[in-house]
Amino acid sequence: MRCDSTNRYTGFISGFFMALGVVAGGLITPPATYAASTDGTATKPSMSLNVGQISDSVAFFPIFVAKKEGFFAKHDLAVGDIPLLGTGAKLAAALQSGSIDVAGGNGTDPLNLYRANKGTRMIAQLVNTYYVDIITGPSFSGAPQSASLADKVKSLKGKKIGITGPGSGTQALVNFLLGTQGLKSSTDVTLVSLGSNMTGALGALKTRRVDALSFPQPVGQQAEAKHIGEIYISPTRGDIPQFTHMVHGVVFTTQDMINKKGAAVGAFVRAIADAEHYIHDADPKAVRALFKTYRPAMDDETIDRLMAILRSEIPAQPGISEADYNSEVQFNLKSGLITEAPDYATMVPTKWLDSVLGGH
Repeated sequence: MRCDSTNRYTGFISGFFMALGVVAGGLITPPATYAASTDGTATKPSMSLNVGQISDSVAFFPIFVAKKEGFFAKHDLAVGDIPLLGTGAKLAAALQSGSIDVAGGNGTDPLNLYRANKGTRMIAQLVNTYYVDIITGPSFSGAPQSASLADKVKSLKGKKIGITGPGSGTQALVNFLLGTQGLKSSTDVTLVSLGSNMTGALGALKTRRVDALSFPQPVGQQAEAKHIGEIYISPTRGDIPQFTHMVHGVVFTTQDMINKKGAAVGAFVRAIADAEHYIHDADPKAVRALFKTYRPAMDDETIDRLMAILRSEIPAQPGISEADYNSEVQFNLKSGLITEAPDYATMVPTKWLDSVLGGH
């Protein structure tokens, strides 16, 4: 794989253990619990969890809603400040080390972690479609956006493509697309690891450090609103039909954590269910206002673009279907990021989730 000189590919496993060393060194501070109020009298929830997530992309909006609207407190759960860990390797390392109890990532992350920890479990769906886009910038030349998918993929050959990091869902999309045309990311493109900072990714596109990005929403919407790029290939737009339904925004943990803090983890899942119900049922103006609080620096045009598709991407409830799970697995297998995966019954604790979500 060709990479720029400052971002050499090391693979998920080596990145995971490097990240584990960082986490073990104390760079992630467990968040403090907070006081909640349910009846006008301040009360302290009896349970708490430390939560981490990759970024503040659209996938993790339900977690924000659950906290902001008091759904965690409603279920007697305290969740403090949530660190943005940047890559799936760092997220997995934090979970492994015990710095966090529950992780918000994309579907690739728990499948990768399963290689190191067979107790990895997916427990809630945050986004039920592939929310990563290929975004082209001012230095890109190739087939127009209106061209066939095959022609657009062929146009990526020889280009510098920004991703969040090696072994990520953003790399997986590049791998998968190139593979449909007999191309490989190791020889036919240059992958540039940019981390999960969306402002930095847009800067790399604008300054022509990269020709294109493989990045989660809302980067594509921001690029178009700022007139520095366009969404070239979008699974959520229907450009890749087999990506319409899959578990790509997901909450995961370990079986050990479920055994140790099952009541708290269950409360977390119920709060996510409440948040997803709210996103679908509340006044759209209230949901928009919440998203503006989630991403206060985001311009109104970008938020309007996101609001138009938000309810089609975030499920109305967090249950994970076998079909959606299998779609995610097949995508990761074809992208080459994993060589095997557990079956649905192993990765998704359905009986436990049914007991947790009864009545939701």
